[in-house]
Amino acid sequence: MARSRIAVVAFGGNALIRKGQEGTQWEQLENARETAHALLPVLKDGYELVLVHGNGPQVGNILIQVEEAVNKVPPLSLDVCVAASQGSIGYMLETALLNELRRQRLRGRRVVTILTGVVVDQDDPGFRRPTKPIGPFYTRFRAEDLMHKQGWNMVEDSGRGWRKVVPSPRPLEVLQIEAIREAVEGGRIVIAGGGGGIPVYRAAQGELRGVEAVIDKDYTAGLIASELRADLFVILTGVDQVSLNYGRPDQKRLRRIDVTEAAAHQAGGQFPEGSMGPKVRAAIEFVRTAGKEVLITSAARFAEAVRGRAGTRIVASRVLARGAAPRRRA
Repeated sequence: MARSRIAVVAFGGNALIRKGQEGTQWEQLENARETAHALLPVLKDGYELVLVHGNGPQVGNILIQVEEAVNKVPPLSLDVCVAASQGSIGYMLETALLNELRRQRLRGRRVVTILTGVVVDQDDPGFRRPTKPIGPFYTRFRAEDLMHKQGWNMVEDSGRGWRKVVPSPRPLEVLQIEAIREAVEGGRIVIAGGGGGIPVYRAAQGELRGVEAVIDKDYTAGLIASELRADLFVILTGVDQVSLNYGRPDQKRLRRIDVTEAAAHQAGGQFPEGSMGPKVRAAIEFVRTAGKEVLITSAARFAEAVRGRAGTRIVASRVLARGAAPRRRA
């Protein structure tokens, strides 16, 4: 029996809480419905589907709730908040996908959310210099109190107040990868690695312990794609294509680029860390590891991009960057 093709698709938590919205659950459910509608056509192209979502707005809201209730209920650590967001976002996406499967008469398909822990290294450089701001803004007095009593790292954020900063280490191991693999092989649409995964580390005796950190979901999605030997890794973002000189008069959209060129542009500062940088870096790592293509595009152009009519493809260096198909070896 031929192996099914696998597509791993990563998208941000802002796919469910969009700019200008309050972030109510009703808004998120409607946005999940639109996301499901955009993603499911890939099934008709013969792919099994693994979804890796972000959780920035959602986990930020959970942390605000924790702070507001700190005098009434015990607070939660960041790893537990990430787990909570995996459950709530997974529920909304599952519901939307099941409803859309029914509408499109794709019967027999099942959807599963897998709570996903991701192992990081305590010696990762990110732990020596935490830089990822999370949660609510605090007054200077409250921030100094938290730094003294809780040992938090905090920084002043653009005149808006003080925020907690945590490390952003690289993912090393997806704990539930075999469960993900089995679900995909069983024909399930899988939601996994939400928010980059629940951050854990291995202590001296090998036991797992949660840690306060934020893992980039694109890196985790790339790791999952590599472990599954995915045929296509898709990173959804707010623009239809990757561009050079973005936002400038000489902006140039990229339709197809090989990994060597992508790395050179990355090193030259073309892709800022706060936007396209991590996406392109995750793409480069996947292409170099797996030798397969990465597609970067928007959700609105997803179906067209999978069929080669939109988006930016980052391909192995042996593939011609002018859009020609790779030559078969004799």
